[in-house]
Amino acid sequence: MKVVAPMAGISNSDFLNKVIPYGFDVATLGGYSLDTPTIEASKKIVERGRKEFDFPLDEIFSHIENEVDSVKEVHNDVKVSANVRATTPQPIIEIGKIRNLDIVEINCHCRQEEIMSVGCGQEMLKRPDFENFISEVVDNVGCEVSVKIRANIDGVDTLEVAKQVENAGADYLHVDAMKKGVFDADYNTVKKICDNTEIKVIGNNSLNCEDNIKKMIETGVYGFSMARAVISGNLNFNISQF
Repeated sequence: MKVVAPMAGISNSDFLNKVIPYGFDVATLGGYSLDTPTIEASKKIVERGRKEFDFPLDEIFSHIENEVDSVKEVHNDVKVSANVRATTPQPIIEIGKIRNLDIVEINCHCRQEEIMSVGCGQEMLKRPDFENFISEVVDNVGCEVSVKIRANIDGVDTLEVAKQVENAGADYLHVDAMKKGVFDADYNTVKKICDNTEIKVIGNNSLNCEDNIKKMIETGVYGFSMARAVISGNLNFNISQF
């Protein structure tokens, strides 16, 4: 599985339709805020210059639905995922019922202070009801479920989180293998997850060249995702070779 992932709010249907031909078989829209707390947090992020997806509550569902259809109309053979965040499972469940959406991805990786302050993004990993939150989504949607996490969060056991995601019944674990002070993916942590779980792991972080992609594949991942290298326009090779 080769995924083009969202980065800094730059991942809409027009962008995805342009980059899918590089060899991606999954395209991720978002990340989107789905309820009042996360939408208000996104507005604050926009005010300081970030390109976040900021849509009113009464427009967000139809917007995502239209974006999904816009990708499917051009690339019907590609799976479309929507990366979303909310303080409760219900808004995510509603998105997971969109007719042409293949994967709903629960955002447990965002590190923007405004998002974390409402208990979302990587703060989700510290919630006592984390596993139940995911299982409620899994049990009530009509598509596959992915959970994107950030590795090496202070006070969080990344492997334990991975096992919780697996126990909750999610189809994919999307790992941003970030590690403080390291300007490369934490391949050891990804390998540890792959060796100790059976969930389909998608590796992410610093996959901006062929060598790094090969190192990520060697960890045992089911697939890998790219964002920054694609958005920057520095992708000078075809990923379909992997």
